[in-house]
Amino acid sequence: MTKTSKSVGVLDLYHNKSKIKWVVLAVSVIISVGSIYYTNVLVKQLEQREQKQIELFANALEYTSNQTLDNNLYFITDQILFQNNSIPTILVDEAGNISQYRNIDLDSSLSKQEIQNKLVLELDDMKNTYEPIKIELEDDGQVYGVQYVYYKNSFLLRQLTYYPYVQLTVIALFGFVAYLIFNYSKAAEQNRVWVGLAKETAHQLGTPISSLMAWIEYFKDQVQVQDKTLIAELDKDVKKLQVITERFSNIGSEPVLKEENIEELINGIIDYLRPRISTKVTFSVHALTPNIIAMVNAPLFEWVVENLCKNAVDAMGGTGKITVYILKASEGRVFVDVADSGKGIPKTKIKQVFNPGFTTKKRGWGLGLTLAKRIIQSYHKGKIFVKSSEENKGTTFRIVLHA
Repeated sequence: MTKTSKSVGVLDLYHNKSKIKWVVLAVSVIISVGSIYYTNVLVKQLEQREQKQIELFANALEYTSNQTLDNNLYFITDQILFQNNSIPTILVDEAGNISQYRNIDLDSSLSKQEIQNKLVLELDDMKNTYEPIKIELEDDGQVYGVQYVYYKNSFLLRQLTYYPYVQLTVIALFGFVAYLIFNYSKAAEQNRVWVGLAKETAHQLGTPISSLMAWIEYFKDQVQVQDKTLIAELDKDVKKLQVITERFSNIGSEPVLKEENIEELINGIIDYLRPRISTKVTFSVHALTPNIIAMVNAPLFEWVVENLCKNAVDAMGGTGKITVYILKASEGRVFVDVADSGKGIPKTKIKQVFNPGFTTKKRGWGLGLTLAKRIIQSYHKGKIFVKSSEENKGTTFRIVLHA
């Protein structure tokens, strides 16, 4: 497999990350539902087992109450009645008075009244849990009274009931923390890559720029060079390369933000671009109020606006109109809108335009808007987004800066 095919595979994986997230979520839900279902099956089986145990307990109580005690009854008492050491039970008479209880945790420091009150609360809970088991008291074959055995699930069964939810909560918290750590490490790694690439690019540009500057100075002194305008334009391009080098050098370091006149900065960008692109593209800059000032790093901010303008030219196919609106908003913000009359962005693609690798061009890495977003959000603490876009009518990007 070639490097190109590997890169395409990685980009396809990145572009489909939302689908992958849904697949992972679906698998997680299936596992969670399966875990809860299986646990509920176990809980149901244990409930049936405890119900049978309580029925046996009640039958043993009824039998011992209606028979004369002998060795067989002592065996039943030892092996059945006293073996219930986990299921909470309360025995009441037909008048509702509590006569016995088992496996109910009571503090020995409580008074008799407090113990009675707690038993009443336990009894109410048991009444809402299961139907009681009736015990008939007989004497010579005649029923002379009844008792009722109330009960509820054992502590172990209650724990098992809540266990899958606790387990899923712990797994979810662990997954969330792992996700945050992974995203942080991934972002840190990406930042290191961006910074390394930018620094190396600036370093590589330094030598040819110095050489070009020397050649320009040489040609300025040559009498045979008649067209000095050409030399002036070459000088502008070399200075532009110096600015680009400075931009790359600023990436990874804390940029210095200064108060700048935004209209003047943008007009400077337009003046540079106008003779270097198609004459069929017209530019206009509108500042709703004069002298709009914002805190920016001029080389980096110019890079963003220049990138938006170049993308707009490509979107219009070299023919159309680019309009820049500058306005001062409330809460100390400055809006810069870059609008074009291009082909627009499909609604399904708007959220992807700032993703690395996204491009509508046949050539290009799709990194321009990604870098623009990083510059505005990370360095200027502002925002950049697609304000509006309509197919075959154009797109407007909005930059939000701090005044």
